[in-house]
This record gives sequence, structure tokens and C-alpha cells, in this order.
Amino acid sequence: MCGIIGYIGFRKASEILSDGLLALEYRGYDSVGISTYDKQKNKIEIRKDAGRIKDVSKRLEFEQLTGNIGIGHTRWATHGIPCMDNSHPHTDCTGNVVIVHNGVLENYNTLKHELKGTHTFKSNTDSEVIAHLIEDELKTKKPYEAFKSAISKLKGSFAILAIIKGDDKIFFVKNKTPLVFGLGENENFAASDMTPLIKYTNKMIPLEDGEFGYLNQFEIHVENKNGPINVISRMESIDWTPQMASKGGYPHYMLKEIYEQKDVINQILASNTQNGRDLIDNHDKIHIVACGTSYHAGLILKYLLNKKLNKSADAFIASEYPYISNPDKNTLIIAITQSGETADTLEAIKYAKKNGSKLLTLTNVVGSSITRYADQIIYLNAGPEVGVAATKTFTSQLAIIYKLIFGNTISDKIKNLLINGYSTFDTIDLIAERIYKKSNVFFLGRGLSYPIAMEGALKLKEISYIHAEAYPGGELKHGPLSLIEEGVPVFVLAPHDNTTRKIHGNLKEVKSRGGIVISLTDVDYISNDSDHVIKIASDKSNPELSIFSMLLPLQYLAYKVSVLKGYDPDKPRNLAKSVTVE
Repeated sequence: MCGIIGYIGFRKASEILSDGLLALEYRGYDSVGISTYDKQKNKIEIRKDAGRIKDVSKRLEFEQLTGNIGIGHTRWATHGIPCMDNSHPHTDCTGNVVIVHNGVLENYNTLKHELKGTHTFKSNTDSEVIAHLIEDELKTKKPYEAFKSAISKLKGSFAILAIIKGDDKIFFVKNKTPLVFGLGENENFAASDMTPLIKYTNKMIPLEDGEFGYLNQFEIHVENKNGPINVISRMESIDWTPQMASKGGYPHYMLKEIYEQKDVINQILASNTQNGRDLIDNHDKIHIVACGTSYHAGLILKYLLNKKLNKSADAFIASEYPYISNPDKNTLIIAITQSGETADTLEAIKYAKKNGSKLLTLTNVVGSSITRYADQIIYLNAGPEVGVAATKTFTSQLAIIYKLIFGNTISDKIKNLLINGYSTFDTIDLIAERIYKKSNVFFLGRGLSYPIAMEGALKLKEISYIHAEAYPGGELKHGPLSLIEEGVPVFVLAPHDNTTRKIHGNLKEVKSRGGIVISLTDVDYISNDSDHVIKIASDKSNPELSIFSMLLPLQYLAYKVSVLKGYDPDKPRNLAKSVTVE
């Protein structure tokens, strides 16, 4: 869940690394560091510390480092607290080897124990052991052979970039953690994803697990256990622009991405879903695997597959899937993942593929790891999403899901219902003022509204740190009602559909116990019994579409509450955008 970047070419590496790490900050932001190699001076320098990228970069003057070769890292801590010693890059005892690492080494304790007699360790991280392994191998081997020998001893997940003094290369390896190359003119780049590279190139080559090699200014050399590989045939052109990945005048990426949805919905709905629908039509047993927000989209897909297409469909949290499922050659797996790199989802689909299942994947990132396993891919076409809390990618997942089920005929209705959500923002400003000091908030929904209630609760808790829970309305009296007391806010999702009468009864149960009812509805009798109303639109001819009118209000609510509490909604504590460790 960290971000790494490497550059080798004719430019000043420290400037590219500093700029690129800001673009990767959504992957981790508790510490940061860069290292450059100046060939003329034959000097490696490292500057790093705990803290936000802008603060550390300015204080330590990152861009004063000289040289045209460098690596950088922004950290989401797994081993060791955020501090200077635990920050990357890490070096060996001689200072001749520096590395950055994204992932988790499963055997680092064993390796560290073997090295401790002759090596001094400065950090509590698993990553530092890599630099010392390379140092050990350099006693008898040339740099590239030493690097290969060192990485052959590693177990776990890792994307590693390394510099060795005296050799004008960046060495790399990828296993279960993302790493891509950007190709320039007389310069080459490596990074966790393309976000920091699109300013310089749109030519991208993804790496596959088990691949390793080196970059120099003019060449990308890639091998696997069977020998050298020609990866140029994998090169893809990325149509993202630097402007897409900037804030564009908004105070936060999250707010920008909420407002972008009205602009990107057309390109999302233009995605080709026919091959995906053919796979669905040819399978009666369907397993949906996803995590977090994507899992909520998966629950919507499960409902629609069962109710509308008469399929036997179930949705699984990806991390649990290998332990509780029984995929076989007759099973279609539908994996939903914004990044295409979610470790739990990748492990789930590998398990299913071993059992002969077909895979349809919905992802936003061209060339991401999951695309190499898929039988069919549907790209979300939402453009880059930098805010950690998913907004436009959740909307794009749902839009693709509805197009898969209903076809193109509902596209205009989706757009209209979605855009209607912006009209609620003034009302939400007032409601946010009334709830941002509360300690507990609940969300109720029935049918398709329940997964949307789950998403509303997730958004609020992850960026405002308010305890928020979602329940199906019918479950209220089976336990959660004991938590409702005077002044507790309860959001009731009540569009005009076949659940409205039932959810009205749940609303009454909340009111009778002193809860503050905030309804999202277009139904008069719901509004009349509510303390506050967020007016949504419903489609009475297609009530399943009503969820689209609730997406933006719930996203904006979470954003507004977070800002009122003085937090940065783009960088929620303990979280990162792309979860690449299990």
C-alpha cells in the first residue's frame, strides 16, 4: 500500500521524484524519502523522514539532491512505526546500496537473524533486510547478479527498486505488488502506477509477477526464471492527462471527483459491456468477489442477477472467499476492483481460476494486475481517482453493472438521476452542521437501498472518524434498536419502490425512541415523518434506478462532515487508496 517511483535519464532526478511522490501520496503518507545517485560525483544521497510529502520535502530540501538516477518512496506503515529510521529508502552498512520496497516480506525475520552477526540494522522494517542481502551478495558477485541472488531469497509480496553505487542502473523485481514502467525519449521511469508518470509519458508497460531486471537510460531489460522477455509488445497508451490527476482548483481531490461525475458519466456508459454480458448469459452459477466499496457494488450486482436474470449469484468479501466458496469450471467469477491491484481480490480470483472458473473483471486501471487473469475485461473509464474514499469509481461500477443487466436503454435515466443529486448539496450543508459533532450515526435501507446505506456509512466513518453503521431496515428490531436513543442521527434511504412502506415502519421505530430521522426520499409520507429531508428523484417505471439519485448526496455528506471536523478527506488516517497487502 506504499508508493514507489524510480527515474533514470537526463533530467534532475530529485525534481521528478518529489513531484511524482505527491501524485502517489494517496497510496501512503505517513513518511517519505528519496535517494539519488550522481554518477559524476559517484555519490549516493538519501533524505527521508516521517510526515507529509510536502512538509518533509521542503524541510529536507529534496530537490537540492543532484544526479539523474533516483528512487523514492511514500509509506503506509506495515512493519515499524512511522519515523525517520523506518522511512524508505533503506541502505546497507556501506551506504553503497539503497532500496525502496512496497509489500510485505514473509521471511524477513529468518533472513535478518542470518545477517545479524555481520550487519547492523537501523530500522524495525522488513524492507531493510533487502539492502543487506544485496550487500552480502556483492562480496562475490557483480551488481546485477548480486541483486538477482538476493531477491531469490525473498518470500512474500514485493515491488523493489534498487540502486548500487558504481552501476548506472535501477534494478527491479515484482511479485504480487504492482509495478509499471513509463517509456520516454532517452529516459525511463518505474512506479507503482502511472499516476506520477503521465506528466512525462503516456507509454506504459506493466510487469507480471516473478519478473525482474534493470533500467538504464536507453533500455528496459526484463527477465523471469526462464530467461529474458521482450515486454515492448505489452506497451499500452494511457489516455489520462496530467490535468485529470490534479485538483483543478478544488480544495480537495474528493470534492473534485464528486463533481466530475456529471462529466465522466457519458464515457463510463460508453464502455463496451457486450462480451461481459455474453459470459453472464452462459453461466448460471456466478460468484462476485470484491472488497470495501467495490463489495457494496457487488451486492447490487448480486441482487440484480438474482431478481432480473434469474441467476444463482452470490457476493463474497474477497479476503474470505478462498475459505468459504466452492468455485468450479461452471462458475463465472466477477471481480470488481477500482485499482485492479487489490491483493485480497487477486488471491480470490487465483483460487477460482485454479478450479477452472472463468473471470470477468470490472476495473478502472488499464494494464493492472487483474487484467492478466481475466477472460473478459470491462474498463470503468472514470479517469484517475486520487481521493482515498471512492466516489466516481463507485458510481462507474454501478453504471456498468446496470448496463450489463438492462442494456443501453437506461443510460439517459441514470445520467438524469445522478445529476439530480447535486441539487441536494445546500440541504446537506445544513444537515452536516447538525451531525458533525455526533459520535454515532446509523443508516437504514431495504432492498437495493441497503448496499447504498452500507456505502454511506463507510464513507462517513472512513473520512470523518464518526462511528457509522448500516442495517437492513428489518434487522433494526433484532438488536440495533437498542442503540437508538435521544438525539442519535439515523439516515433512512426511502426511494419510491416496493420497500417504501416497510422502511416507513422502521422510521417510526426510530422516531419513537428519540432518534433524529434524516430521510433520502421523494415520498410525501416519509418526508412528513422525518426531521430532515434530502429530496431525491425516483424513476417509478424503473424503481431499481433510484439508487443513482442517492449516491452524490451520501458522498457529499461524508465530505462535508469531514471538512467541518477539520480533517483532510483525501488522506484519512490509517488508510491508503490501493490495498496491495493481504
